[in-house]
Amino acid sequence: MLSLPLSQLGATDLKKIRLVATDMDGTLTSGGKFTPALLQALTALATVGVKVIIITGRSAGWVSGLVNYLPIQGAVAENGGLFYPQGRETPVALTPIADLSTHRQNLADSFKYLQLQFPKIRESADNHFRITDWTFDVEGLLAEELLSLENLCYSLGWGFTYSNVQCHIKPQPQDKAIGLLQVLGEYFPKYKPAEVVTVGDSPNDESLFQSSYFPVSVGVNNVLHYTKNLKHQPAYITTASEGEGFCELVEMILKANTNE
Repeated sequence: MLSLPLSQLGATDLKKIRLVATDMDGTLTSGGKFTPALLQALTALATVGVKVIIITGRSAGWVSGLVNYLPIQGAVAENGGLFYPQGRETPVALTPIADLSTHRQNLADSFKYLQLQFPKIRESADNHFRITDWTFDVEGLLAEELLSLENLCYSLGWGFTYSNVQCHIKPQPQDKAIGLLQVLGEYFPKYKPAEVVTVGDSPNDESLFQSSYFPVSVGVNNVLHYTKNLKHQPAYITTASEGEGFCELVEMILKANTNE
């Protein structure tokens, strides 16, 4: 399926949207930072009753703090591993883990094995704040190396994905779409698929672009760096990149909600 320009998403469909489920790094951020325009956009969505859930590969530690400072309904951490609802201090486990200490040790051992094959990979600084997955920096890795790392992870019984920031060793069934569907079913059971728009920019957002789950999906323009490697393409692509692309989508949603 070829992606269409966001301008072709009609006002009727935009007006149906009741929830925005969005990636964070490279989608909400601009140059790695939240901007005043982004915070204004999130506030404006809340004002017209459109809910926002962040769904990110970032760690439980990062997300547990983040969710308390933004006008959002909650955030999914670690690519579908955990959900932090707004106003709740403890996360909801989306990926059940029987023995956390054993799980973390197995992840650490698997990373060491990968490092033997690829000595240049470096553990990410946030692993101390993670629960369900293990990360290492994506910088400097070529496409063919990423594919080899994915194959190695699957041979060890793990899944693998990567973003513009990190590579993730993770439980195989764990991904953003599965986690988001669990959250929608538990917390927003009345929302129809056409009332949810998913937004992302990287390979770890690919499942959010799967049309059988989410018919209305948007890639901010920098997703074009990865589309040749994506099996599932976003339905629409913004003109602007990163946070400006997200704000482009928000402006269209707001316009559809104010033009009765």
